[in-house]
Amino acid sequence: MKKLIVLVLALAMSLSIFSVQADTTTKTPSICIVVAGTLGDRSFYDSANEGIEKLAADFGTETNVIECKEDGSLYENALFEAAERYDIIAAVGWQFFDALADENGVLAAYPDKKFLFIDNALDAIPANLMCITYAQNEGSFLAGYVAASLSKTGAVGVVGGENAATINDFIVGYEAGAKYINPNAVVKRQYANTYEDPAKGKECALALYNDGCDVVFAVAGKTGEGVFEAAKEADKLAVGVDGDQKYIDPDRIICSMVKRVGQSIYDVVANPDTFFKGGEVWNADMETGYIDVVYGTEDMPQQVSDALKDEVETIKAKIISGDIIVPTAFATEE
Repeated sequence: MKKLIVLVLALAMSLSIFSVQADTTTKTPSICIVVAGTLGDRSFYDSANEGIEKLAADFGTETNVIECKEDGSLYENALFEAAERYDIIAAVGWQFFDALADENGVLAAYPDKKFLFIDNALDAIPANLMCITYAQNEGSFLAGYVAASLSKTGAVGVVGGENAATINDFIVGYEAGAKYINPNAVVKRQYANTYEDPAKGKECALALYNDGCDVVFAVAGKTGEGVFEAAKEADKLAVGVDGDQKYIDPDRIICSMVKRVGQSIYDVVANPDTFFKGGEVWNADMETGYIDVVYGTEDMPQQVSDALKDEVETIKAKIISGDIIVPTAFATEE
């Protein structure tokens, strides 16, 4: 995994997603999202799609989606296809690193188009590319805190899509949060090595439940659907990811760690003069409002008490203030 260069934009830090006012009378640029996997994961890729669907509804924005189905041979061609027609092209997934890093690739071929790299950053970023990274470790810290608080066995688990830095960034944050509330907490992990196979996700989650875990965090895209199936079968609990997934099984999913990918894409396209910063990395951390933990709607069963939710808010404030420094799977520069 290539290292991330995280340059926090001062403007992004001063604005939260809840204060952005879009001018719905203004015509927005057209946008195509190119996703490394497929839609229907009710998680990361669907969140990106919700962002452009909202753009279409609010502004009449011309939008499109190209699905690469986790086939690396399609990544670069799909970006070229999108750049032929659309003003802004969003490569959704860290898997596009090599395609975007190609010096003779799509960024060089279309210098007048705007590109977004969602969930990763290049080592050298050209002026027509903005990279958006997310502090998933911070949100996962909260998820781990909740999971360990509700665990009766003292062991919680996580199913990752693969053993890669982005996935491990979730996991190290989750483990740190679990140990913050319970220093003796045990965090066990399984890697499914796929983002598209719920059956494999179920197999991994059942292995964790059978090994003493009573809460399992799904960090595996569509594969995570199998984690929720396993939770129901084993009569255990689960944690959702990227979007608010509690609706999938309100009786089993206690909370979801969200990174508002769709909202970040929406904000850039709706306000390109303000939000598009070519040549830079925008780190969407907890302070920006894009990273959080959510608990579904009020009419759903709430396994997390109001008192525990208040504790989470206190922890969140400490992360934002810097009183709690959440570990990361990415190397940081001095």
